[in-house]
Amino acid sequence: MAKDNSFDIVSEIDMQEVDNAINQAQREVGTRYDFKGSSAGVEFNRKDETLTFTADQDQQLKAVRQVVTEKLIKRGIEPSALDLQNPEDASGGTLRQVAKLRSGIDKDTAKQITKRIKELQKDQKLKVNAQIEGDTVRVKGPKRDDLQAVMKDLKENGPEIPLQFTNYR
Repeated sequence: MAKDNSFDIVSEIDMQEVDNAINQAQREVGTRYDFKGSSAGVEFNRKDETLTFTADQDQQLKAVRQVVTEKLIKRGIEPSALDLQNPEDASGGTLRQVAKLRSGIDKDTAKQITKRIKELQKDQKLKVNAQIEGDTVRVKGPKRDDLQAVMKDLKENGPEIPLQFTNYR
């Protein structure tokens, strides 16, 4: 009997890489001319998995977010991993914006992924099976080509969170 191939769909963030990207961004913000004498900056709370952007003006806030986003991309972390909250007024006439890091696949997103895989089964006649296991989704099938077709489709049409494919066997 043929052995099934499988892989897991996960959404994980390497917190050490986030820490490294934030350190680089803090150095750049500290040395840039357009941020001199301002309260512009970013802080990383590893425990709560949040980033806090601060700036004097809305335009500076956008520039700080842009610097952080560039550093995260260079470190292999997708910008869609940030769940930006609304900017709010902080003390001293400054602005503050919190961004939560999305890690793990919640139940609704897992259901959305399995639904997408079932649509693929009907449309492309793939013989695969998706199963939710905690915060991962396991996909099994007899043909590796079918599994690769699922991966390709999820990369193109998947949910708005960063996905990784692990344990490919």
